[in-house]
Amino acid sequence: MAAGTSAAISAARCGASVLLLERGRFPRHKVCGEFVSAESLGLLTNLLDGHYATLLQNAVRIPKARLFLDGRILQTAVHPPAASIARLDLDAALWHSAGTAGVDVRPQVTVQNIAGAGPFRILTTAGEFDARALVNASGRWSNLGRLPTEGDHREKWLGLKAHFAGPPDEPSVDLYFFDGGYCGVQPVHVSGENASAGRVNASAMVRADVASTLAEVFTQHPALHERSRRWSPLSDPVSTSPLIFRNPQPEHNGILMVGDAAGFVDPFVGDGISLALRSGTLAARCLAPFFAEETSLPDAAAQYRQLYEQSLLPVFRSSSKIRQMLKLPRPVRKPLMMLLENAPAITRYAIRKTR
Repeated sequence: MAAGTSAAISAARCGASVLLLERGRFPRHKVCGEFVSAESLGLLTNLLDGHYATLLQNAVRIPKARLFLDGRILQTAVHPPAASIARLDLDAALWHSAGTAGVDVRPQVTVQNIAGAGPFRILTTAGEFDARALVNASGRWSNLGRLPTEGDHREKWLGLKAHFAGPPDEPSVDLYFFDGGYCGVQPVHVSGENASAGRVNASAMVRADVASTLAEVFTQHPALHERSRRWSPLSDPVSTSPLIFRNPQPEHNGILMVGDAAGFVDPFVGDGISLALRSGTLAARCLAPFFAEETSLPDAAAQYRQLYEQSLLPVFRSSSKIRQMLKLPRPVRKPLMMLLENAPAITRYAIRKTR
């Protein structure tokens, strides 16, 4: 939703007539770490209608990150501090901001089929629509996405998330790694709630053969298990599957792909929302000359692909390298962890490479 609304708002502000279709409705929870890096807070501020200024003002600030692995705690500063924003608030704010920007927003409409390569005809549960250009923000796994390759299902990964009430903790994003997955925990504020209420978001990515519920996830890491004993649920858990890693594809058959539809970055880097906002805005910017009849749709799509590969693809590559390092056997990881503990500059550099 962040990718689609950012594209819609940016295109509408460029003078385009925009239709935004969403098969669900708001507000709703979504599997997400709810971490917005400082690098994207300015962009988010520009996208949101001024009515939602308090959403950013009241957001919990996250000045540090802690990684719990192999009995060690690796800590690093997050500077400038990131923001923790509940996804049910963020998506609803972006959706209503799109309507305010002049976008024709239609919830509970499912896209069933797309024909053509520009112009396009879109078949939906609410009828047919014609469009000069399309931006696909349908997520990593939908009836509009690319088919997985043969090796995509060798391991089935799940995403799990819920909010809990617990004793107030220091503001940090904490990543608990275990064999077969990890769980991220951070404080979060929900609109209309006392900011000191002690709400935390727990979001996990785990192999299906390791755990299928958050309760099972919590038992995989001793420190997380002990911490979770002090929590009580504030929301029903939500899940998503399968989580599939592919090489990013910014354009497909003349359609610009944004957010997870273009590529799914490992959530532990904490920049999924940022990538969604940036890719959506970039797609709209590349389409603006086409709407002004200054270029063709293929040229606009080619420009988007080029800029995506220059500015966003490096994040996926850095994420993949770090993920492979964390999957190394424990005896191999041990000297790496010791090095990172004693050389915080290396850790800060690794974080910058995922932004």
